[in-house]
Amino acid sequence: MATKKPENMSFEATIDELDTLVEQLEQGDLALDDALKKFERGIALTRSGQQKLSEAEQKVSILLEKDDNSPLSDFIQPTE
Repeated sequence: MATKKPENMSFEATIDELDTLVEQLEQGDLALDDALKKFERGIALTRSGQQKLSEAEQKVSILLEKDDNSPLSDFIQPTE
């Protein structure tokens, strides 16, 4: 099974995969190379999840700042 790039995954799928990786790493029965690969994947998932959360917070902030009579403004996606 091919793994999706973290940026192409939903936030929920990212969290689910992170939970699975943590469980596997906590068991402690992985070879060092496998553990490092899973750790690296976990870091990538964490960064992607943090970015998605940050974008959602920005959208919510924009929505809360505006009242019903304010003109709509474009959402500017942050760049890395």
